[in-house]
Amino acid sequence: MNNKNINIPEKIETFNLENFQELCDHLADQDPDLKLILDNYGYPPMWTRANTFETLVHIILEQQVSLASALATLNKLKEKLTEIVPENILKLTDEEMRECYVSRQKNIYIKGLASAIVNGEINLDELSKMSNDEARKTLVSLKGIGNWTVDVYLMFTLQRTDVFPIGDLAAVNAVKRLKQLSKSTAKEEILDISENWKPFRSVASMMLWHYYLSHPKTK
Repeated sequence: MNNKNINIPEKIETFNLENFQELCDHLADQDPDLKLILDNYGYPPMWTRANTFETLVHIILEQQVSLASALATLNKLKEKLTEIVPENILKLTDEEMRECYVSRQKNIYIKGLASAIVNGEINLDELSKMSNDEARKTLVSLKGIGNWTVDVYLMFTLQRTDVFPIGDLAAVNAVKRLKQLSKSTAKEEILDISENWKPFRSVASMMLWHYYLSHPKTK
């Protein structure tokens, strides 16, 4: 890690391979606890996903289940369809979706998203040109897409620098563990702490996830 003071312009709105580690260094320079993450575990992976329908399906599948479970369902859909695109999803019956481990509710959400794309209500290329607030407003208008899903999409797919996923238990618990806070610490206090990482809260979140995965809680 580069321990020199880092001067980063605050106008940066996306992170990429060229600036990601420098943004991590900048945050470590501002917060000693984040510096400890880099010192002990190195840089986090730069987790990203393509801006595709399949990615949004994957994120919907990840809602309130383990990552492994969601990936198993996604892979089952891939086996069935070869290519996960809206037109193929809409051809599947509810029974075929169940055979791919897709729950009734998520079947509704995924087919709703597929219909919105086919009908031109949602355009993924256009989403990438919108502000965070505009993209959020567009996506949450669809059934089954809430703020957590949008946060993950903004961070992993559009690579926006300043998103803190307050609905993500791993990120929230990582803050509590890193800052030695009570388990009962309110979300409002977590959000207050995250304000210190603006305008690079997405990168801070990736550092927190890296810490959470590298430093499992001792029993």
